Amino acid sequence: MSFCPCPPDALTGNSIQHQRDRWERKRSVVARELVQTEQRYCQQLELVTTYFVEILKAKGTLKQDIRKSIFSSIKAIHSVNQSLLVHMENGYFGQGFDQFCPQFHHYNIFVDNFYNAVKVLELQLKKNKAFRGFKKLQEARPEFNSQKLEVLLHLPIERIDQYRRLLQEMTANTCPDNPEFQQLSRAVAAVELLHQRIQNNTRCHENHLQLCRVQKLLKGRKTKVFAAGRWYIREGWLKAKRCSTLDPTNSDKFTGQHAYPLQECSVEKVFGHTKSKGGLLSLTFSRAKLLLMSSNQEDLNDWYQSLCSTIRKLEPKPIVDHQRAESIQEPFSTTAENHNALKNSNNPNRKRNMVSNEPGEIVVRPAANWEGSAPKRMKQAVSDQSAESSTSSCVIL
Repeated sequence: MSFCPCPPDALTGNSIQHQRDRWERKRSVVARELVQTEQRYCQQLELVTTYFVEILKAKGTLKQDIRKSIFSSIKAIHSVNQSLLVHMENGYFGQGFDQFCPQFHHYNIFVDNFYNAVKVLELQLKKNKAFRGFKKLQEARPEFNSQKLEVLLHLPIERIDQYRRLLQEMTANTCPDNPEFQQLSRAVAAVELLHQRIQNNTRCHENHLQLCRVQKLLKGRKTKVFAAGRWYIREGWLKAKRCSTLDPTNSDKFTGQHAYPLQECSVEKVFGHTKSKGGLLSLTFSRAKLLLMSSNQEDLNDWYQSLCSTIRKLEPKPIVDHQRAESIQEPFSTTAENHNALKNSNNPNRKRNMVSNEPGEIVVRPAANWEGSAPKRMKQAVSDQSAESSTSSCVIL
């Protein structure tokens, strides 16, 4: 026979108190890291504002518009973060972030301008000898500890990622009945929005670089790769003719023929359904048809899946009239048909439309003799697959 040394209520109370103590210990660790990293962050921002922004303004080494393009709102960011640091050092994290997050418009300006700032800075270092010498002199100061201006300008973006992680940890280890819990929760949501903005800007910048690279690969400039809303999806080796190797300036390039609107296109596998060596993809537009070939089965399947996935993202969402739907007396058969249609549309082996993105276009480095759709041409293309694999290429955007 065993006896409990203390009443059940006392055990429950001890367990709750033990959990609260664990939360408080973890919260203290996160709070200490927040304060220490914020102190270091403000010191680094002060280096930029004092030794670059203010002195450059006084010396007139850079014009005002160029100075603004490089440093953007970093001085305002330094100011609002100093106020946040005061609250942190006094232990008022919830109140501090409650006053700090409404000032995120300064960060919005900075992150939206960041890639332009990098570009302008590189240009000035290349062309402006006085600024190049000034930057080198300032970075040699012992306060900088061998840190470059380029690294310091990236700190506000890195800091948002740190806020995101640390605030989530602090909120998770704050008791819900703590007055700071709601304040910290609002801060987590605000930081998450800013983090998403940074991620979107990064994707747009990387997409821009890819489009620039592809544009340079095209002989001449008849086919314009850049367009509003156009996104790079993927590229790979398909069967198409490239520029002549005898051309001294364009032997490594391709001739851009057309820009096809993918929203008017359908894609299907002509060959390549089984585990064979490659196959054909048929791209059908309202006024043209292309056959694209790959000698690699895995690569062909990746192309097909990427294109179908892009199509699904670009398909217009159906608009449902709820009032009219309620007035219909026989909805069950219609619902069943729609369910079957949706089930079939999700089948990766089904023949689907192919779209790249808004406004959805495809740029092909094509083989003109594949535009026909006759079965004989398809068979001939497959039979000639190994013979042409080393001299042809195609890229789809």
